[in-house]
Amino acid sequence: MRRFHRARRFTAIDCFCGAGGFSAGLVRAGFAIRAAFDLDADSTATYSHHFRIQPLRQDVKEISGQMLLAAARLGKFECDLLVGGPPCQGFSRQRRGPEQDPRNMLILEFLRLVGEAMPRFFIMENVSAIVGPRGKDLLSEFQRRSQAMGYIINRQVLNAADYGVPQHRRRLFIVGQRSDQDTFYEFPVPTKTPNSYVTVRDAIGDLPSPALKGVRAAIPNHEMDNISDLNRLRISHVPTGGGRQDIPQHLRLRCHAVSVDKAGHRGVYGRLDWDKPAGTITTKCNSFTRGRFAHPTEHRNISMREAARLQSFEDDFNFIGDRVSVAHQVGNAVPVWLAYALGVSVIDALTVRPHGGVASGQLRLMTNK
Repeated sequence: MRRFHRARRFTAIDCFCGAGGFSAGLVRAGFAIRAAFDLDADSTATYSHHFRIQPLRQDVKEISGQMLLAAARLGKFECDLLVGGPPCQGFSRQRRGPEQDPRNMLILEFLRLVGEAMPRFFIMENVSAIVGPRGKDLLSEFQRRSQAMGYIINRQVLNAADYGVPQHRRRLFIVGQRSDQDTFYEFPVPTKTPNSYVTVRDAIGDLPSPALKGVRAAIPNHEMDNISDLNRLRISHVPTGGGRQDIPQHLRLRCHAVSVDKAGHRGVYGRLDWDKPAGTITTKCNSFTRGRFAHPTEHRNISMREAARLQSFEDDFNFIGDRVSVAHQVGNAVPVWLAYALGVSVIDALTVRPHGGVASGQLRLMTNK
């Protein structure tokens, strides 16, 4: 079994580490993860199972940069890269409720840790909606404070499908480069185009049907979930790539009986398309009633192993917890291959991109695929 724990030359600290998608990609790129933290018990259990370190299980407000550096056995200014994806639900266009959400302020807590540790680079990941009405002022404040701390800011929305992930997942990445570094940063060049995207079939087409619930699965997290007879009947009417609009009127939920364009999210009760990347894998991927998470042809939800493959995790990455917890861990993760691409881009900036140099490291990224 491949274990994500071999020492590397470059050092990284993973904040809000979750199950470890960002860390897994960084290790592939050439980083040694020296410290991590997250508040969720199942996520930290999964993380410690796959990496050499035990994450600190604490709220970010109880964590200091000094604590992380001590855990990493590094001094201030010595860490190469500090990464984190503060919870993003407060910025989501799908969220209902007040415009202000206390979780939004966690991006400034992340920046506090940056200021206390002063890594050579940092990467913050968040939903692209952070540039919208609910986040634009806070994002401007984040950038202003970053620059005042001495960081050059690079910002770009990346689609995971462009980097070999079998999923369309658009996220904003902010890369901060400490201004005393004699280098420059460039975001990774896409390695895939729409004509060469990795598809659902590429990702999960070789998997057998999942084990029945209660039967030990030969492949970790590849178990069948319970489904009501009514929902099984509903999904049986949906073709590959289809959605709730394909369910006969008499079987639809009352809230779905009106026009598809006027009621809720059109992806619910949707099937994946074999020949396209999946849509965004969310924390609700354990139920096709919450999105396009039905298997392309079988009358069931995708298994959590199938969801993990769509996030580019390998099969030996075993998620710990019940199905709801695992869905949250998988859906919250930064896709491994996207994290890898970002890791390579930072290493390139540290090693092969002095000011005025050529970004030759992109060739290494493409040939590693």
